[in-house]
Amino acid sequence: MKDIQILAIESSCDETAAAVVRNGREVLSNTIYSQIDLHTLYGGVVPEIASRKHIEKINYVIEEALRSADRRLEDMDAIAVTYGPGLVGALLVGVAEAKAISFATGKPLVGVHHIEGHIAANYIEHQELEPPFLCLVVSGGHTHLVVVRDYSTFEIIGRTQDDAAGEAFDKVARAVGLGYPGGPKVDKCAVFGRPDAVAFPRGHVGGSFYDFSFSGLKSAVLNYLNSCRMKQGLDGNVIYSSKTDRPDFDPFEKVDPESGVTVADVVASFQAAVVDVLVGHTIHAAHEYGYTKVAMAGGVASNSALRKAMSDACSKDGLELFYPSPVLCTDNAAMIGCAAYYEYMAGVRHGYDLNAVPGLKLGERI
Repeated sequence: MKDIQILAIESSCDETAAAVVRNGREVLSNTIYSQIDLHTLYGGVVPEIASRKHIEKINYVIEEALRSADRRLEDMDAIAVTYGPGLVGALLVGVAEAKAISFATGKPLVGVHHIEGHIAANYIEHQELEPPFLCLVVSGGHTHLVVVRDYSTFEIIGRTQDDAAGEAFDKVARAVGLGYPGGPKVDKCAVFGRPDAVAFPRGHVGGSFYDFSFSGLKSAVLNYLNSCRMKQGLDGNVIYSSKTDRPDFDPFEKVDPESGVTVADVVASFQAAVVDVLVGHTIHAAHEYGYTKVAMAGGVASNSALRKAMSDACSKDGLELFYPSPVLCTDNAAMIGCAAYYEYMAGVRHGYDLNAVPGLKLGERI
């Protein structure tokens, strides 16, 4: 059978990425230009700045991906691109570029759902993994519990009703002065804290067991920090400047001198509350729906506490666990190329009227 080589483009948020993927699971190159340092100055992603940077870098990133793979555009069988969900301006840059390359080369155009890409990242490093299985998708904008019935068939059985897990990480990180990006910084800081130091709530959604809610947990952390500061006669506003990290940040700083709770304790307790809910919902769903294979995907899937807790729970219950390396958890084009392969093999082709769809739902086809 002929090898299928796909050039994939990803620009849904603040990473400009391109990759060459062969037969869906072999990554020949995976080039990523990250804008983290730039957006750190503002405490989060600024959509307009992200879009402008994508325009500046996208040609370079694609050229580098082809060079690293030792391939030319003529060698590609298809051009794949993320067309949703994401920031509309950022998505448009990638979609316009992919359409231009497709038109110039005559290669088929394949649009890919960003979340399907995250799920597909598991196929790259786990050659033995095939549907059906249960997947927990956790990122800055999404928290989904998904039944992966086939490579292109998905059923969402649980989703966040307010903040995504990654969004909660970012907001709590900012509140204690860790800055942006919150996920990796919380993960590192929590190592120095006690996960049982503060009894933060575990959010549940009434009438929908597998849905998630992290807004109440985020508010509980902020209220706790405010009450501690007010007891010390300090300003109750714990949200530090969004444009810079605290230069004097100390994980062992006492938040509450009376109890001895430190910043690291607060962070560790918050993280434990998030992890408990994510793991609890996932394991319960695996048993109820009868799946013995569990996967994780998305940026938060690289969190060390979540990986350990999920691994321990799956091992205890006799479930197989799969998750990608950290570089494939965050936004990248290799995962888009992997997902595109299965779409391509299923006969999916898009016309030059393909547009960015910032609110694209998982499983929705345009």
